[in-house]
Amino acid sequence: MSAPEDRLAELGLSVPEVPTPVAVYVPAVTSGDLVFTSGQLPMKNGELMYTGKVGGDIGPEEAKEAAQQCALNAIAAVKSVIGDLDRVAQVVKVVAFVASTPDFTGQPQVANGASELLGKVFGDAGIHARSAVGVPVLPLDAPVEVEIVVRVSQ
Repeated sequence: MSAPEDRLAELGLSVPEVPTPVAVYVPAVTSGDLVFTSGQLPMKNGELMYTGKVGGDIGPEEAKEAAQQCALNAIAAVKSVIGDLDRVAQVVKVVAFVASTPDFTGQPQVANGASELLGKVFGDAGIHARSAVGVPVLPLDAPVEVEIVVRVSQ
């Protein structure tokens, strides 16, 4: 196992199977030394963990947990194209989309679920730039979707 996978194991987590895309796209692509993931939903064991809007059907803590699962799925997508997570040199950018009610303004705290996991798994290489955006709806009525960009060593 790689060092990032060892850190996941210490957290009681493991790299899951890459979720099957819900439309016509691939989970991740490489361009030079960058890997771009498609938006990852909070799929766990083939099903969405939660559905609905944050601030309505879903509380902030559940949404933060969902964002962590999205990041875990993004890690799986990265691994599927690079093979070894030890090759991740830097998590460059994270974008978190949060399907939320119009009055909910805690998108950054929800996105922390993804950011905190990436920091724990990749250490200093997990420190990244980020956007957290509130949106009216996401695919399959998911509460959160996360995409990442990582730089890899050759």
